[in-house]
Amino acid sequence: MQRMAIRARHTFDARARSNVRMNRTYMTKFNELNLNPKVLKAIEEAGYESPTPIQEGAIPPALEGRDVLGIAQTGTGKTASFTLPMITMLARGRARARMPRSLVLCPTRELAAQVAENFDTYSKHLKLTKALLIGGVSFKEQDALIDRGVDVLIATPGRLLDHFERGKLLLTGVQIMVVDEADRMLDMGFIPDIERIFSLTPFTRQTLFFSATMASEIERITDTFLSAPARVEVARQATASETIEQGVVMFKGGRRDREASAKRKVLRALIDAEGEKCTNAIIFCNRKTDVDICAKSLKKYGYDAAAIHGDLDQSQRMKTLDGFRDGSLRLLVASDVAARGLDVPSVSHVFNFDVPGHPEDYVHRIGRTGRAGRDGKAITICSGRDEKALAAIEKLIQKDIPKLDNPVKDEPKADTPKPEKKTKSADTQKNEGKKSDRKKDKEPKGRGRRSDNGNAVVGMGDHLPSFIALSFAERRAG
Repeated sequence: MQRMAIRARHTFDARARSNVRMNRTYMTKFNELNLNPKVLKAIEEAGYESPTPIQEGAIPPALEGRDVLGIAQTGTGKTASFTLPMITMLARGRARARMPRSLVLCPTRELAAQVAENFDTYSKHLKLTKALLIGGVSFKEQDALIDRGVDVLIATPGRLLDHFERGKLLLTGVQIMVVDEADRMLDMGFIPDIERIFSLTPFTRQTLFFSATMASEIERITDTFLSAPARVEVARQATASETIEQGVVMFKGGRRDREASAKRKVLRALIDAEGEKCTNAIIFCNRKTDVDICAKSLKKYGYDAAAIHGDLDQSQRMKTLDGFRDGSLRLLVASDVAARGLDVPSVSHVFNFDVPGHPEDYVHRIGRTGRAGRDGKAITICSGRDEKALAAIEKLIQKDIPKLDNPVKDEPKADTPKPEKKTKSADTQKNEGKKSDRKKDKEPKGRGRRSDNGNAVVGMGDHLPSFIALSFAERRAG
């Protein structure tokens, strides 16, 4: 009992310290966080001076070797809040073949690639090795990296388990395990895989767990697999950044077969209305087929646009993302696969071509703009059937989204005069009467048809054979 009381007091004190850190003014510098000097040099070269609230709250307990539960909205710097302490702690030691020293689990390929880029940026002055295990890349190349031994293994759950089941990977040497975007893992059905991966790692590991929201299933996992975590929460759950200007256009499509085309016309008008302020934008659709159709439509009308969704080849997806990051592509039409994990700090606009079915996805979509303290704008097109989904979003974010005017005005229908009835002349009526008489002469009388010799074919309706007319008794007697 005494041990349990001490542990409970320790947990309470840790939470209190975290809350104090999150409620004060953030004037801390990175050099006050006890990071490796070579990591600090890389941070300085990247142009950063002060940590964000989630970084300031998560890095100190992570460096102490404690479990961390981080809750923060997208665009708050969560990736650096675990990569920086991991690099500092992994600077000492060496990896063994097929036994990674740390593991980072991500829900999507794009997010995994982004985490890998962060490790490259902050570990460039240290001799740390990493491997990226995602779909769309050959197993042979990934096996070669694992066989040499890696300090950091970044993977999606499915591909990681594929390597494990093939006997190419051991997780018994994992010292630090990170679960990033846990709520997205839940949405994508990865929770059973996450639980299995937890069971394959040592119970002595350090766990850094990050999520934007805390559903009951997420809380169950944290209660099971985290030990007295330092809880760092920097914003109310599922809130949008205050730097994002939001708006919604109520759309009435009219005829159902023309609704999609009219909606795309509204999208083009919204992009045009933003003018030069829209330097680049992400356009979100709910379905992959709509992503392709919308991208092709924009290109048809002369807009610089490209599509990205889960069915595309990995090399094509990365090429498209690279073009959007370096500014050679202006408009990225995406499914929710890109709602998380796409880190482009200077996205000026987000357009929701469709209202997302899950309210949390709205927060993650618009979180692609207004990052790192910049201003952003998010505009949603809402049809009549999406009004309930819009109401759920407003309930989640606890604010009404301002209504915007539809830039495409309904064109008034012109009053076209009815065509006058033409009166037929007496000669015309007489000719039509003669034609009608000739037609009647040609038609066979009764219900019969005409045979090849011109005589009417007698059918059952015109002639009754005599044997049918006989009674049953007469036919039997005969």
